[in-house]
Parts: sequence; structure tokens; C-alpha cells
Amino acid sequence: MELGAFSISLAVRDIKASKAFYEKLGFTVCGGDISQHWLILKNGNHVIGLFQGMFERNTLTFNPGWDNNAQKLDTFTDVRELQRQLKAQGVALVSEAEENTTGPASFIAVDPDGNPILVDQHV
Repeated sequence: MELGAFSISLAVRDIKASKAFYEKLGFTVCGGDISQHWLILKNGNHVIGLFQGMFERNTLTFNPGWDNNAQKLDTFTDVRELQRQLKAQGVALVSEAEENTTGPASFIAVDPDGNPILVDQHV
């Protein structure tokens, strides 16, 4: 099962303080909007998202259709197909993509330890 680009979405209390901290670790901003309280930072192949007030917990994030530079892939498994495969294996979802749509959509599963897993397709 190919889930797409991987990143960690961090639920932060103060996005400016978090941005400054991660910049000290060598991360640079490559997307987002700090005025909307979200940023995407990158250090080599490592990608993190900073989200103030958007997520309750840190979240594992996968983006079908994107490579690690947020560039569209020529071929990929659609989020709705990934959702069908996981449901067929008995994975419970806490939110689901609308099956009768195309393009951007997402779903969320939770692992046995309570960690949210967001599969978020932007293409």
C-alpha cells in the first residue's frame, strides 16, 4: 500500500516559537501561512507541519499523489481506494472521504495507541 509523502503534523501552542525552534534545527519554511496558524517546514527529506489550534494531537500525515517536495506524482493510489483497502482489513476510521467524489479528500484512522493518522490527498 503506497500512502504517499510522509510528514508529522505537530499540534503547537505558539507557532512563532515553534517555527523559531525548528529553524534552529535546520528546518526552513516551504509552505503554509503563519497568519492562518500553519506552516510546512523542511530539512532535507524531512517534512514537518506546525498547526496551531487545528489538531488536538500530533498526527502522522500521508499525502497520496505527492512526493516529498509536494510535487504531483504521475501515478498514485487515490485516497478513496486506500480507504476501501483499510476498511476491508477491518481498520476503523474516525472520518472518511466521500466515496462518490474525485480529487482532494482525506480520512483519519487511529492506531492502537491513540495516534491519529491523517491520509490527506491534495490532488
